Amino acid sequence: MKKAGDLIFKIYIFSVYAFLYMPIFVLIILSFNASRWTTIWEGFTLQWYIKLLNNKILLNSLKNSLIIALISTLASTTLGTIGAMGLRKVDFKFKESFKVLIYLPIIIPEIVLAGALLSFFGFVKITLGFTTVIIAHIVFSISYVILIVLARIQNIEKEIEESALDLGANEFEVFRRITLPLLFPAIISSALIVFTLSIDDYLITSFVAGVASTTLPLQIYSMLRTSVTPEINAISTLMLITTTVAIILSQRLMLSK
Repeated sequence: MKKAGDLIFKIYIFSVYAFLYMPIFVLIILSFNASRWTTIWEGFTLQWYIKLLNNKILLNSLKNSLIIALISTLASTTLGTIGAMGLRKVDFKFKESFKVLIYLPIIIPEIVLAGALLSFFGFVKITLGFTTVIIAHIVFSISYVILIVLARIQNIEKEIEESALDLGANEFEVFRRITLPLLFPAIISSALIVFTLSIDDYLITSFVAGVASTTLPLQIYSMLRTSVTPEINAISTLMLITTTVAIILSQRLMLSK
């Protein structure tokens, strides 16, 4: 009876994973299909990856995505780390309420956040473009950094920092030699997550992007309206590999001591 239950459970788990990941495997396989039609397999080829290098529209949108993701990651990681340290070291009124507000960009629907950001940019008369996309990405990413770094910093015993201060080190030396090295895995982990969220985002970006700030997800969606081309499969495969590697590295760093 137990063996039958284990078998049913394994079949169930396999079915769930197959349902979730089979479309991804199909996309990867079709990116190597010699046929331009995705429904017909005509053999293995790398020609679509080679043609991708000559597709200026896709490459330009990829460049935009990378620029936005890098700037957003740097800003979110810096501000989020400072915010996490402030929440640990500084006591102020309504501190617990402020911590609750950190979760809002994560838990509210993206469509609501996108509409709110669009309304805000219109109210303050900011022209939609690179600046608005970067600000939007920082807004929905910074909470992840604060939560990840805060979880790490709360595990650092204050006695270690206090001992360094007693031995003559100043606040900056304690931060540079003790706190920052201990926080480094969490900072890098949060940066990888922010980079992944930024480069993959479509919904919020579609609301706040201007004419000259088309990102790769926006460009892919506009191309999918007509047909699915092998170049899209190829660049989607590359994005999938990049984000998967980033998430795996992030998880390893979060679990590191």
